[in-house]
Amino acid sequence: MTHILKGMRVVEGSAFVAVPLAGMTLAQMGADVIRFDRIEGGLDAGRWPLAPSGQSLFWAGLNKGKRSVAVDMKSDEGRELVTRIVTAPGEDAGLFLTNLRVRGWMDYDTLRTFREDLITVTLTGDRHGRPQVDYTVNPALGVPDITGPEGHADPVANAIPAWDLIAGNLCVTSLLAAERHRLRHGKGQEVELALKDVAAAAMGHLGMIGDAVLGDAARGKSGNALYGAYGQDFLCADGERVMVIGLTGRQWTGLVKVTETADAMAHLESRTGASLRDEGTRWRLRHEITEILKPWFALRAITEIAPLFDKMGLTWSRFRTLKRAVAEDADLSPANPMFREIDQPGAGRFPVPGAPMTFSSGPRKAPQPAPALGAHTEEVLGDVVGMTDTEIAQLFDKGIVQSPDFVRPRTAA
Repeated sequence: MTHILKGMRVVEGSAFVAVPLAGMTLAQMGADVIRFDRIEGGLDAGRWPLAPSGQSLFWAGLNKGKRSVAVDMKSDEGRELVTRIVTAPGEDAGLFLTNLRVRGWMDYDTLRTFREDLITVTLTGDRHGRPQVDYTVNPALGVPDITGPEGHADPVANAIPAWDLIAGNLCVTSLLAAERHRLRHGKGQEVELALKDVAAAAMGHLGMIGDAVLGDAARGKSGNALYGAYGQDFLCADGERVMVIGLTGRQWTGLVKVTETADAMAHLESRTGASLRDEGTRWRLRHEITEILKPWFALRAITEIAPLFDKMGLTWSRFRTLKRAVAEDADLSPANPMFREIDQPGAGRFPVPGAPMTFSSGPRKAPQPAPALGAHTEEVLGDVVGMTDTEIAQLFDKGIVQSPDFVRPRTAA
């Protein structure tokens, strides 16, 4: 965490990945992020992976450092409370992140009647308002047909929700841009973006749409090869597998030098009449290059290869399972200043990442655990909404709100 956004208050009504990620990112930069959920928990309250206790590590990971309010949004009183939290006064408040837009009470046009300078960032599935997730956007845009082993006939999905992650960070960017506009012009606004549009834009930026329109052949699968240049995985003598990149001229020259294959590469150039100094040529001749390099790796263990590659400054990595990576890679431990080992209530103690970025205006702060559902209900109703202890107690008594540790105020003797 950092305090660069200290004083900003953001309200979040969300589920899944993108918007919770956006709220968490703002919280890790110091904003006061208040997430509201149904009393029984939101749509992602129990999403896998789970801790041995059964608590969702997914939910805990995406809600670090936020305040949590649990409210019965089926009731009129509950909806009124959410509206009051979202539109509460404050120069640095009136900022709302959501992908749960509900017409008639939680949409921008309705909410802005309570606060004219309200800023709402709304993420939809597609531009038509239909629901989408990464696992539906990717097939629609053809990504699984270029993912997986070369020659594999079936589409292959990606385990990392890339478009959700990009969309979450675009929600952050959009909110901060709209807030800057409000600071200069005094006007709020609604920002809308769609997950499918985020994916389509990224693919267009990378030249993939242009290639599909202008190219003669459809792009196919290439396994672990680096598309358009040279990068390949190799099996070593000890059964370890490494990934080696020869994208730039320096990377390629270093790889050829350390593997002592200059003569063989020169012969390949002579035979094909093509220069391997060109990254496109390295892509087209990737199979021939790999056959030249494969014996070198097959004769050496990773303990011999690693120091040679590091001395040469090559871009490379070994393949690991996630469990092994956590055990072996210091970058996934408190040795990395981004991580702290903390106790997540109900789940256990494990390394938790803070914000990846650092700001010269202040030191990096330790990440905070995610709150229990409704842990800050009483606090938010008092500090943000401005309700009295008696009013708050009445809401708890009626079951409109919930907190794991609410204590009913005592009446004076």
